[in-house]
Amino acid sequence: MARLIERLKALIYLYLEAKYLIDDSPVSETLNFKIGQMLMIGFEGAEVRPGTASGDSVINAITNLHVGGVILFDNENPSAGNIQSSAQLKALSASLHSLSPVPLLIAIDQEGGNVARLGPHNGFPAAPSQKYLGDLNDLSITRSYAETTAPTLREHGVNLNFAPVVDLNVNPANPILGALDRCFSADPEVVANHARAVVEAHLEHHVLCSLKHFPGHGSSQHDSHLGFVDVSDTWSPIELQPYRRFVEWGIPHLIMTAHIFNSHLDPELPATLSHKNLTSLLRDDIGFDGVVITDDVLMRAISAYYSFEDTLELTMKAGVDIILIGNNLIYGPDTIARAISIIRTMVERGDISPERIDQSYQRIKRLKALI
Repeated sequence: MARLIERLKALIYLYLEAKYLIDDSPVSETLNFKIGQMLMIGFEGAEVRPGTASGDSVINAITNLHVGGVILFDNENPSAGNIQSSAQLKALSASLHSLSPVPLLIAIDQEGGNVARLGPHNGFPAAPSQKYLGDLNDLSITRSYAETTAPTLREHGVNLNFAPVVDLNVNPANPILGALDRCFSADPEVVANHARAVVEAHLEHHVLCSLKHFPGHGSSQHDSHLGFVDVSDTWSPIELQPYRRFVEWGIPHLIMTAHIFNSHLDPELPATLSHKNLTSLLRDDIGFDGVVITDDVLMRAISAYYSFEDTLELTMKAGVDIILIGNNLIYGPDTIARAISIIRTMVERGDISPERIDQSYQRIKRLKALI
């Protein structure tokens, strides 16, 4: 029976691939599928159980709305609570993967240290912080820890790690980065080299990584989870160096945006919403052609200043490929359906072109071929 199910899934996948590559299906269906693939969502609960509000919501999001990815939070986030134990996480991931006829991204933040969704609190071993590893500055040790993390994630059905942090530790008092020991170093070469060790170890186990937070959050003095963050007077171009190095090496596949404002890069918009940051700088200048994913657009640095509709439109116009809607800060059971409807309406009225949607969809397809 299991083999039959896998065969049916493979046939469905081939059918969908042909359907959307040939593009002979109704435009509405093709467009909805591609838009859904551009969304990553959080959801409530430690299981996907039909007949419950949270279970029905995520089932509908993946099977009917074609959402391309989910993010999992641990049980220190009461409104989400997706991770409780090893056995439970394996079962949850298997349920999620079974819902999607095409590869599904399942992501967590497993940096180590203070930001680790898997840890002693839910039955997993502790992992050192990036600062600890950067201070040691021994690439073999950094790689060794990554070679433990990556297969653990893979074993539990997780195929995307929102790590490593490549922000420079230029402000050790930074409340969301430096003060939490999340940065390898203030030296961009040290940061880039240790990040490379992490990424390469993950890729060997078919687990993706996302560099974060572009164009550099390390100099900030405030937390973008809580409100507006302006780095105009503290940011330096040296904070771009790790991204430049990764593009030179040809190994980055995802980059996560920062919700920071820098008037020198864009006098009007924070990076996540900025064409000047994400297209002119990241793609045209630095040369990145992988997937750009937002940090959670429900963080208050964005949600307190921009409507949901404006946020979606600006991210799309900025050049974002995947919009992360965490749902653990502001939960709304209809958020994903609203997002798809809003984006589709933008296409129908000509504010966003179908070609722009397809551009992101093709990047996402290339990315998913790696997992």
